[in-house]
Amino acid sequence: MNDIMNVNFNSITGEMLKVISDYDPATGFKGAYNIREDTSCAGRQSSENITINPKTDKPGIDIIVKPNTKGETVFIPACVTHTAVDDLVYNDFYIGEGADVVIVAGCGVHNEGEEDARHNGIHRFFLEPNSRVVYKEKHIGTGNGAGLKKIDPVTECFMKENSYLEMDTVQLGGVDKSTRTTSAELGDNAKIVVRERIMTDNAEEAVSKFHVKLNGADSGVDLVSRSVARGNSYQAFYSVVDGNNRCTGHSACDAIIAENGRVDAQPALNAANVDAALIHEAAIGKIAGEQILKLCSLGLTREQAEEKIIEGFLK
Repeated sequence: MNDIMNVNFNSITGEMLKVISDYDPATGFKGAYNIREDTSCAGRQSSENITINPKTDKPGIDIIVKPNTKGETVFIPACVTHTAVDDLVYNDFYIGEGADVVIVAGCGVHNEGEEDARHNGIHRFFLEPNSRVVYKEKHIGTGNGAGLKKIDPVTECFMKENSYLEMDTVQLGGVDKSTRTTSAELGDNAKIVVRERIMTDNAEEAVSKFHVKLNGADSGVDLVSRSVARGNSYQAFYSVVDGNNRCTGHSACDAIIAENGRVDAQPALNAANVDAALIHEAAIGKIAGEQILKLCSLGLTREQAEEKIIEGFLK
């Protein structure tokens, strides 16, 4: 074990870490981790098989996973806890051949002031042949300040043959503005699976942009976004899947609108090979009345019934 820095973060970060990365104050993080707070490192540790090094030319870290590493989890949460903080970080993940790991990369922004607070993480994944990654990312916003809480993650994935990447991304309230931009280039038999869940309320805005290039033979993507737009919030879903070889691609947006919410869904497919099998779906609507009536007949109020339906929809 290589202890680079002791953990030292404030109470706001501690509370957000419990939500975005399942942090347990009694035990701390196990294995490799890097905790970012207000543009600085609040704790870092490498493990025997996962090395975390700070970049020398710009803010951020390099996460290097040795070949054939199995069963390890690396945590890289980032928190902004003050108004007028604009945090930009560059994190690169180098996943060795045959490795199979979990990466937890949540983000929280807390703002009690008048100016905006923002985190922008630019993550690049380099997956070597036969490697597997499960990537988990939760976003939250807290605080009652007039300034906006913004989160704008950028994820770029470069996947060699037979590699696999599963992305589970969640944003369930409190973030005033967010733009998620994800791109991926896949080699032979590489697969990427994305599950996105977003809920917006009040005047919040959330934009998701995906662009997947299926360059390798028998590569594939399965992208599903589920979202709920409440209050006066706005969401946009843009996806482009390029089938440049024999491949399979599926893109779906399933959204619920409540009150004055608005959703814009624009999935696109581009096939450049006769054996590219591509499908896209988009469904936007309100909660079905019969679902509410059924739950109300069991003793729930209408508001409770709606909450239960939304909870199940976003699981």
